[in-house]
Amino acid sequence: MKPLHLPSRRRPLVRGVALGGLMAAGLAVSAGAQALTVISFGGASGDAMQQAYYGPFAESSGVSVTPGDYNGELSRIRAMVETGNVSWDVVEVESPELVRGCFEGLFEPIDWDRLGLEGELIDSAIDECGVGVFVWSTALAYNADALESSPTSWADFWDVAQFPGTRGLRRGAKYTLEFALLADGVSADELYEVLATDEGVDRAFAKLDEIKEHIQWWEAGAQPPQWLVSGDVVMTSSYNGRIAAAQEEGNNLAIVWNESIYDLDYWAIVAGSDHLDEAYDFIAFASQADAQAAYSSRIPYGPVNPAALEQLDEEQARRMPTHDENLEGALAIDTDFWVDHGEELEQRFNAWAAR
Repeated sequence: MKPLHLPSRRRPLVRGVALGGLMAAGLAVSAGAQALTVISFGGASGDAMQQAYYGPFAESSGVSVTPGDYNGELSRIRAMVETGNVSWDVVEVESPELVRGCFEGLFEPIDWDRLGLEGELIDSAIDECGVGVFVWSTALAYNADALESSPTSWADFWDVAQFPGTRGLRRGAKYTLEFALLADGVSADELYEVLATDEGVDRAFAKLDEIKEHIQWWEAGAQPPQWLVSGDVVMTSSYNGRIAAAQEEGNNLAIVWNESIYDLDYWAIVAGSDHLDEAYDFIAFASQADAQAAYSSRIPYGPVNPAALEQLDEEQARRMPTHDENLEGALAIDTDFWVDHGEELEQRFNAWAAR
């Protein structure tokens, strides 16, 4: 697996004891532990987490896991922390929300000595307030039965003459503005430099204006594959794992890895959680190669523990965003850009979309 070069953030020096001691101790659980609440983005990924993480962890530790899902709303976590009514323990968050939540004090700083994952994870999985869960991509996906030829880029996505039909895009600025500029000819290595300017933002929205009447906006990761299968859209941006799950059901959907954007999701512990010990034990368990391989074998999101790849067959490995062939032409999200500009761009996007 090629090293993943995500924009650097504040990362602690990873030290600590080997995890083997913790595992041998049986994932030490405090007496009278209550159920651990773990919140993810749900869907096919949540189902895979149940099989790979929640069930096996509960069986090995004696700590029951209460799963839940959300759509990444940091406001829900902020409300819990500010009111002192924290009902979530571990949450799956995207990288910009992790950085923003860490800055606001919404997440517990990770004690990497306590976690004991020295040398086991890729560098990008190590963060001040988070532990990487998996690598995923937002990519162009299409229904191969609905198109006479195959799109290969976001420029093709914008070409409604050659590829007629309704398109799907995420209802939000993140990813959508990047794809618009890529479609308009901006190179990947200049993308965020352009988007950081007023002219670049205007250019992205002008490009979106060109196909606005052809767009159906999605707000949940389960919608793009559902819409492709039903024929509501002929192509759409989508999380790669959701398309893979639909493919396994026999649907003739395809992913264009070129110009896809990859990122990591992270486990974070909500500040004020009453189950800190159990949260650390769960994250340590879910970071092991066996557990990561079990997850990635069910949904093709790339493991952050490289040893997990050795447990996947070649066909499974080829479906991962982290496979060398899939990384060709892909680009890393600029987390720092979205931390700095995300709020203003989302506000402008919502105003534009409402017109």
